[in-house]
Amino acid sequence: MALRDSLDRFEQFATDVILERRFGKRALFLRWFLYLLSWVFRFIAQTRLWLYRKRLRKGRQLGVMVLSVGNLTVGGTGKTPVVEMLARQLSDRGRKIAILSRGYKSKTLPFYRRFRRRFLGKFKPRVVHDGRKMILDSEWAGDEPFMLARSLGNVIVLVDRDRARTGRHAVREYDVDLLILDDGMQYQNIEHRIDICLVDRQAPFGNEFLLPRGTLREPPANIRRAQYILITKSVAGENQELIDRIQSYNPTAEIIECAHKPQYIQNLYDPDDRLPLEFLNGRYIGVLSGIARPESFEGSLEKLGAHRVITSRFADHHRFNDEELRDFILRAGARDLDCIVTTEKDAVRFPAKIPGIEKLEVPIYYLRIEVEIIRGQESWDRLIKRLTEKREVLVPERFLV
Repeated sequence: MALRDSLDRFEQFATDVILERRFGKRALFLRWFLYLLSWVFRFIAQTRLWLYRKRLRKGRQLGVMVLSVGNLTVGGTGKTPVVEMLARQLSDRGRKIAILSRGYKSKTLPFYRRFRRRFLGKFKPRVVHDGRKMILDSEWAGDEPFMLARSLGNVIVLVDRDRARTGRHAVREYDVDLLILDDGMQYQNIEHRIDICLVDRQAPFGNEFLLPRGTLREPPANIRRAQYILITKSVAGENQELIDRIQSYNPTAEIIECAHKPQYIQNLYDPDDRLPLEFLNGRYIGVLSGIARPESFEGSLEKLGAHRVITSRFADHHRFNDEELRDFILRAGARDLDCIVTTEKDAVRFPAKIPGIEKLEVPIYYLRIEVEIIRGQESWDRLIKRLTEKREVLVPERFLV
């Protein structure tokens, strides 16, 4: 536990350094060290992509349509609601879908069990949802796969780092006809038929540095690989400068502008307690989150009229321990707050019952976010039509063996 807390604190410090929120000698040293490493990262990333582009390394073909939803930066683009909207619309129109995720920061099996599953027996990924029922919790599934499985309800969600083998398993065992690679833009081991790249309007290319100095996974010009580009968290009429830059890299992609709009707040511990957004207007609240860009979430609550009294931020995907939750809840009670609000992604990491808290004096809600297209609906409709009208097999079945 102490090691995990130390790693979380260092991760938060490093994140603050990268995002220019920390200064001083230690921060300056780390910033320059990370800058040097970012050139090494650039060389490796670009070399890897070159090998795939020249067909010196080849992605696998799985015999079904493969759709990738990803981004050029790490965290904070609002990818999960987009994947949910896409999967729901395709499923409603008759496609049998499996979502493939690597399960970032999910619990790891012991080494001998991983070795046995991968090399000594029949490969089997973690099944978060088999299309009929939920099988894994958020700790074993990872935050985003669990959220998707819970929200969609009838879509297969599988988790494994080797998504090529996971995709093959999905085709064989579940007879799916479309695979969605969640966070798949950099995953080249499977041939993508369509790449959808998300760009956050608030920080389109992060701080313009590559990892680990910045948040870019690859240079901005690499957005040319995408056929569809979604500008997320958009405000109508304020994206032209960003659109011009995107089109300088990729003049042929269809650009869709969308907003991530709050829908309601849902009580974590009472499924019948769902409140309209108007409830937050004038309320005094505590905000607890462990996400990549908490400023966007906190700003959304303030736009809804809430008064943010106490705030606690943790590293992205942080799994809250009992002491952290208990301390925050007691602080909220001492300040006589109306409620505590967290994100839906953070909500999946809350325990069923918080030890040491018999009765919650301050209710805890999560903010439900859904995607709304504000410009480019025709392009989105064409994409859905393209993906639902054809059922061609892309390669002969024998190649799946």
